[in-house]
Order: sequence, then structure tokens, then C-alpha cells
Amino acid sequence: MGLKQFTDDIYSYLKHDDVIDHDNPAIIELADMLYAGSRNEEDFIKKAYEFVRDSISHSADAGKDEVTCSASEVLKAGHGICFAKSHLLAALLRRKNIPTGFCYQKLILDDETSPVLILHGLNGVYINERRKWIRLDARGNKPGVDAKFSLNKEQLAFPIRPELGEEDGMVIYPVPDPAVVRALREHTSREDLWKDLPSKLELG
Repeated sequence: MGLKQFTDDIYSYLKHDDVIDHDNPAIIELADMLYAGSRNEEDFIKKAYEFVRDSISHSADAGKDEVTCSASEVLKAGHGICFAKSHLLAALLRRKNIPTGFCYQKLILDDETSPVLILHGLNGVYINERRKWIRLDARGNKPGVDAKFSLNKEQLAFPIRPELGEEDGMVIYPVPDPAVVRALREHTSREDLWKDLPSKLELG
């Protein structure tokens, strides 16, 4: 099954709100800088993706306990978990009128210490010149995780293991799932958040 828009309204994948706050001055400045150094739109998408993947730490990898949610919060703090990093990438791309949405997978948190299924967040990005959507996972690489920008063959952070109950999510949503946003907003520490990570989508 291929990628599928949640709505046919492509403009819904360009909007800003208090989570995808691409009207924030810091977001505008960064998007402008990355865009100015790009050869074309596809190169800008790659640069924005690699910035979020490599220059913004995954909170768990960096040992950060602060929980970030909005794009501007993630940029200011310099870290976020997968959902938060997807919010920043969406804001940067939408700032330059590139339709960007949110995809979710269901993965085991940790095979040994926490064998429970939780949601994992990544982005769907529309490539105008090719008239197609691709998925990009800006979670952040580390030993065993090697996500890359690709226009053809996906290289995401984690393989899906259906035999363990893991599920791939091919729907591209125009807004972050409410359960995800609520979890990020309601928990003041990542230690607490890790005990209550969302496992089901509310958007359906």
C-alpha cells in the first residue's frame, strides 16, 4: 500500500498553528538561511531534513529530560523526541510552501527493557517536481539507526517487524495527532513521558 493523504485539501498541509508555528521569527530565519543555500526545492528539503536529523538532538540520546513540543520550542532547546522533531521539520518546510504532514508507526519501545508498543513519529513531504509524497524520519541517527534522505527508496530509522505486532503507518495527516500533542504538553519531564507514551492515534 502506498502513501495516502488524510485529506485531499493540499493547503491543509501548509498551515501553521501553535505547534507548527512557522510564523515564529527563529523558524523564519532558519528556513530563509537553509533556502538561500540550496540549489533548488529538493535540495532545500534535503538540507532542512538533515539539519533537524543531525543538528537537533533526540532528547533520549542526549540525556535531556525537558519535553519540547512546538517547532520553536524544539529549535530553541536544540532537542526533542521523534514527534517534536517532526514538528520542527514540518514548520521549516511549510515556511517555504512545501506541503508537509505527519506519519506514525507503531513500534516496540525497547526489546529488552520496555517491550511495549508505542507510536513513532515521522514526516510525509510532497515533492512538487515529482508529484509524489515521500516519508522522512528525522529522529536522529545513532549506532543501529541510519535514516537518510531519499527520493526513491525509503531509508527510515526503524524496520517494521509485523511478527512482533509492529505496524507501518502510510497515512499522511495534516496536523499532529492530538494524543501526541497532549502527551508532550502534559508531561514536564521525559522520565514521566516515557511511562505514558501514546500508543494509539486519535485521528484514526
